[in-house]
Amino acid sequence: MRLVLHPKVYSDIDKIMAYYEEIATADLANEFYAELRHFMVAAAARPESFAVREGDIRRMNLHRFPYHHGRHPSLGIRRR
Repeated sequence: MRLVLHPKVYSDIDKIMAYYEEIATADLANEFYAELRHFMVAAAARPESFAVREGDIRRMNLHRFPYHHGRHPSLGIRRR
């Protein structure tokens, strides 16, 4: 299955990585990105393993990185 990300996801990832670099190190930011990529690959391969948020939108939570970018949880649903 093809994984489609909203264009704003990329700037969110950049901000999150900058956050981890600021509070810790570039290594931590890279570990975040590696975990994110792992889950993206898993979501593309097995989308049914992830909770349906709305329609065909699925949600995943990273295990090690609970960063929340100050957004309301439903914000991503309106991104289409």
